Amino acid sequence: MKENRYDDPVFFRKYSEMARSRLGLEGAGEWKTLRPMLPDFTGKRVLDLGCGYGWHAFYAAENGAEKVLGIDLSEKMLAVAREKNTFPNVRFARGAMEDVRFPDGSFDAVLSSLALHYVKDYAELVSRVYRWLTPGGAFVFSAEHPAFTAYGNQDWYYSPEGEILHFPVDRYFYEGEREAVFLGEKVIKYHRTVDGYLKPLWQAGFTVEDLSEPRPPEEMMDLPGMKDEMRRPMMLLVSARKPL
Repeated sequence: MKENRYDDPVFFRKYSEMARSRLGLEGAGEWKTLRPMLPDFTGKRVLDLGCGYGWHAFYAAENGAEKVLGIDLSEKMLAVAREKNTFPNVRFARGAMEDVRFPDGSFDAVLSSLALHYVKDYAELVSRVYRWLTPGGAFVFSAEHPAFTAYGNQDWYYSPEGEILHFPVDRYFYEGEREAVFLGEKVIKYHRTVDGYLKPLWQAGFTVEDLSEPRPPEEMMDLPGMKDEMRRPMMLLVSARKPL
């Protein structure tokens, strides 16, 4: 079984208190950057890998998707998603994204929000996503930025007085497992470089259409700690497409 911290009661409680958990997509700092990168969902079959509470699945349904399937390993996350679901054409299933299998051409769009940094064999998953998509299908994802995952613990360096000095970037080209701290809890993530995210897409056959390193939106800059998010990138957003 893949690591599943989100079913740990303490971890899940802390996650549920985050703005993105309480407010949905509008509480996610990257949303305004990600939304224009998404495809037209009208009449499309959509897969959401690592769907969490289902916010992106619901957005696809609201915007005309024919049917949407959300996959997540966490029973607690799926329970919330099912409770929030008001769409008859949206369903959720439990599974690790590395383990699920679908026939070729099963989907017109595949989404993944802040989940791929939990995947050990990203290249293999990308090759399967390519096969699952119909020609012209879109693969849009967000992941933690390589500058953010490189060192490992994902915390700032502080002065003796507790002032933020800088963010450490080290071991950048040593891809692989990292023990990070998220919400005060230890979590296993996988670091890869920028080309570690992009080259497997090209090798699978995708065309990369857009890439972004989202900055905090202006309306969130007054939130505690948000100004410091301008000091280093936290996320990488990628929009790719399978050629016709």
